Amino acid sequence: MSTGFYWDERTMWHGGGNYAFTVPLGGLVQPLAAGGLPESPETKRRMKNLMDVTGLTNDLHVTTADAATHDQLLRVHPDSYLSEFKALSDAKGGEIGHHAPFATGGYEIAALAAGLTTAAVEAVLKGTHENAYALARPPGHHCEAATPMGFCLMANIAIAIEAAKATRPDLRVAVLDWDVHHGNGTESIFYNRPDVLTISFHQEGNYPLETGYLEDRGRGEGEGANINLPLPAGTGHTAYLHAIDRVAVPAIEAFNPDLIIVACGFDAAAVDPLARMLATAETFREMTLKIKALAERICDGKLVLSHEGGYSEIYVPFCGHATLEALSGSKITAPDPMARALNNRQPGPRFDAFLRAEIDHMAQQLDL
Repeated sequence: MSTGFYWDERTMWHGGGNYAFTVPLGGLVQPLAAGGLPESPETKRRMKNLMDVTGLTNDLHVTTADAATHDQLLRVHPDSYLSEFKALSDAKGGEIGHHAPFATGGYEIAALAAGLTTAAVEAVLKGTHENAYALARPPGHHCEAATPMGFCLMANIAIAIEAAKATRPDLRVAVLDWDVHHGNGTESIFYNRPDVLTISFHQEGNYPLETGYLEDRGRGEGEGANINLPLPAGTGHTAYLHAIDRVAVPAIEAFNPDLIIVACGFDAAAVDPLARMLATAETFREMTLKIKALAERICDGKLVLSHEGGYSEIYVPFCGHATLEALSGSKITAPDPMARALNNRQPGPRFDAFLRAEIDHMAQQLDL
């Protein structure tokens, strides 16, 4: 069975207008030619272009999907939010939440992004593909049920899970979010639920500032089904792999899901402008291999990766290519042009030992 690759050029046409992440335009602030939205189409489009140039795309089953339906969206988002979003999208675009702008037609593009992840999950559950990757844009892991934020307008993964559970009510899903920012939206949607395990690896003190604490474990019936691993700035390759082995693997094994979904952001990479971590393309390759092997052991290989953040136009394509190589088993490679430089920037032995000890300490507090 091939690896499914779900993408649609129309999602690359999402835009935020003349927008800057933290600095208002005007006065002495010169307008930005590209519109200023860090979540730009270039990182994703260049990733797909690199795959086309190397031939990796030919080793995947490439397809698009329909947009998520209104009924599918309503399983996660209230009608009041969807109606407000649609009305503003039809008019001139704008911004409803926090750092989540959109242009005219943004509603339809966001629904399409959710549809790509939903279709990928459905295909894997049906056995059409052993695993799949959804190049969804705009991303979704920050979007709460009624509040878009952090470039995320619809909760792509949550929408896909609820669509799958509509016909499989007993489905158990584990979500591992290795985007460098806390997956607050996915967490909040399933915080009271025992049937969806949410795990977030993120840089401590990054966006959002007020979420992602180690002690936030879920509520009510969902107590224990949420895990946050706030990692120190400067966490590198070996510490990320240690976190997978020490926290993600045992937690997911204990939960025993029918499906694993990865919120796959590449912004923990060492050159990302919105974070201060030291992961490399090889980090993402090896994390993917570890989770793929885990899925093969516990849930018949059922694994879906849904694209989230990553803001280096130069480096995201190589991180994505390495991830897809690992996911599909393709022998086609794209050698990392920054490997030597980034390997030389990895934490030294003393700091790496500190990072591993911090992860071990947090794992103990999580009873892992």
